[in-house]
Amino acid sequence: MAKILVIDDDPVILDVISEILRTSDHEVTIANSGESGIRKASTDSFDLVLTDLVMPDVGGMEVLEHVSSLLSNTPCIILTGYGTIKSSVEAIKKGAFNYITKPITAVELISVVDKALQFRDLEVENRRLKKELQLKYRHRNLVGTSKAIDEIYDIIEKVADTDSTVLISGPSGTGKELIARAIHYESSRGNKPIVVINCGAIPEALLESELFGHEKGAFTGAYRSRIGRFEIANGGSIFLDEVGEMSPALQVKLLRVLQDRSFERVGGMRTVHVDVRIIAATNKDLAVAIHSGSFREDLYYRLNVVPIRVPPLKQRTSDIPLLIDHFLKKLQKGKKRILTGFTPQAMKAMLDYEWPGNVRELENMIKRLTILCENEVVTFDDLPEHIQQVDTIIQSGQDEIFEDSISLDEAVRCYEKRLILEALEKSGWVKTKAAKLLNINRTTLLEKIKRQNLAGETPALAGK
Repeated sequence: MAKILVIDDDPVILDVISEILRTSDHEVTIANSGESGIRKASTDSFDLVLTDLVMPDVGGMEVLEHVSSLLSNTPCIILTGYGTIKSSVEAIKKGAFNYITKPITAVELISVVDKALQFRDLEVENRRLKKELQLKYRHRNLVGTSKAIDEIYDIIEKVADTDSTVLISGPSGTGKELIARAIHYESSRGNKPIVVINCGAIPEALLESELFGHEKGAFTGAYRSRIGRFEIANGGSIFLDEVGEMSPALQVKLLRVLQDRSFERVGGMRTVHVDVRIIAATNKDLAVAIHSGSFREDLYYRLNVVPIRVPPLKQRTSDIPLLIDHFLKKLQKGKKRILTGFTPQAMKAMLDYEWPGNVRELENMIKRLTILCENEVVTFDDLPEHIQQVDTIIQSGQDEIFEDSISLDEAVRCYEKRLILEALEKSGWVKTKAAKLLNINRTTLLEKIKRQNLAGETPALAGK
């Protein structure tokens, strides 16, 4: 059932339309003049307004304008016995949902009213979803209280409502896209789209067309014209993920877009102008890429107007308990059997693990535990072996340190000696392979072997 306002200066028309609508279980309010209709629209809310076009005091076009300003989500249908193409076009331009000429049958009226109400429901749902997106990606929903995350919060607040280009750098899985969305939805562009494209996931031959669009016949298979991501993002933001993977040829075109927000589609001659905010992200060190010649220095400075560095998870371990709690609530919403937490030993193991996959790996781990863990509390035994092993190694080293009450320097030396011996054993005593396992140079390993006096303990120090 919907609340419908019907405005007409003809009492017979009012009675007929009201009866038809009430028969369809709608609540109907009538007004016998445009002025009366505007007054009622300003004091009450309606799901739909039907108004006559020609009335003595205030006409339907004026009613339409007032309804559009007073009831922004309410569609308006114009009824008239004097239908012309000019008046119908004018009504649609001013925001009318439909334009109907009298006389109208009951079937036609109900059909138009149902379509208008469906349109209204879609509009309301669309606004609700947009609002949810804005709330979801507000930077306050980024999880963490570490100093590094606090600094990111501060930058988001300062840069969000500007049009400055932002470059987000950091390892994969640290939440760079989440930060980009937070910047977008915190800004005045938040009610416009944010378009995401992964520059490393699309073949070079197709990426230009994806970004800038193409004209019909521009290449084999281009059977029709197509707009690109920049045009789709017009008025909003575009997030260029893994921008460091972009080819040199495309870097030149992106540089032009950054300079004057214009480009040509592939195979096109017409210059397209867009109003778009550019946010880029990379897990590469672009300074190194510039030095190697794979990334343009001028493009780097264009992108790096406001830099945001996202640290790996191992550098903000204080955020891990908060992230675990966040993922537990997110992943278990609506489920009957839930995990309530971790035992101290299990939590310590989670903190000791370095999380090479960062926040993404942590989220996947919590997802795994919510599926496989049979108890309400995660114990050390519930954790996968690779996390247990890290904690066991650290614990054994700590036990050795505190049993003998040795100094910190001596403890570090002992731990380093153990790691070197383990690497040599795993590599078959081949020093080159052992150095790779330890992620150090072979010469560095030789110096450490000499400093640790390990020459007598290793059977194959003459190996490669």
